[in-house]
Amino acid sequence: MAAQPANLPFAYLNGLYLPLDEARISPLDRGFLFGDGVYEVIPCYAGTLFRLEPHLARMQRSLDAIGIAAPHTLAEWTDVLNGLVAHNGGGHQSLYLQITRGAPNLRDHRFPAECPPTIFAYCTTLEDPDTRSLDDETGLRCITCDDIRWSRCDIKAVTLLANVLLREQARAAGCDEAILIRSGWVTEGSTSNVFVVSEGEILTPCAGPDVLGGITRDLVIELAGRHGLSLLESFVDPRLLQSADEVWISSSTRGVRPVVALDGKPVGDGRPGPLWRKMAECYAEFRRALMA
Repeated sequence: MAAQPANLPFAYLNGLYLPLDEARISPLDRGFLFGDGVYEVIPCYAGTLFRLEPHLARMQRSLDAIGIAAPHTLAEWTDVLNGLVAHNGGGHQSLYLQITRGAPNLRDHRFPAECPPTIFAYCTTLEDPDTRSLDDETGLRCITCDDIRWSRCDIKAVTLLANVLLREQARAAGCDEAILIRSGWVTEGSTSNVFVVSEGEILTPCAGPDVLGGITRDLVIELAGRHGLSLLESFVDPRLLQSADEVWISSSTRGVRPVVALDGKPVGDGRPGPLWRKMAECYAEFRRALMA
């Protein structure tokens, strides 16, 4: 099958590659009715899926946590997703993958006895990360918000209404992201993980039920160890955000971004900091090695 034009991408739905506008699911699908499913977002650079195995391992943990049997093995997933990237012409893409508990014949809160999962994936174009110099980075503006999400944020579930409301609260305040606080501690952003730099040490909230174990977060931890940067997974007091030298957020499609203002006040001197620049250089070097 020939690749579609860029404005009409291919999707993958239950074993078939097809144009996105032809993909259809049942209105009884439990992902639609209950948000009963999990998802992953995987960046792709120069036709290569970035950190694919960690993404698939996290997806498997989410599937296990909600009791959906794995539809594919690691090797099968790799073939399916690489096939979708190829159908969409390679290059730089963001791949969205969602698995729900399927579409039984009856709306019922109970798990259906026998129902195949619904598997859906599609790609969107991702900006070439090397088109923007680190010198052009102006940084992000954030606000702090109460973490109103559920108690199993470690599951990458499609039930994202609380995240949507928090991100919209940030947008309404003229900001890019909401950094969340629960029970007196920083957890993460509405769509990201958080890092705080204080007195030369990088801190990030501990992984656990309140924090999604981000793939980029884990890579930042790995790169810090490789390059001799002091990084500690720790409980982070919100007051530290106000006095921090630097604050960063990370996600699969944004990489590592500096926060220059928080709750209307500058972070540090109000510019991207030197440790962020060092980490961003390490991250870019790691990514370019993948594309070589």
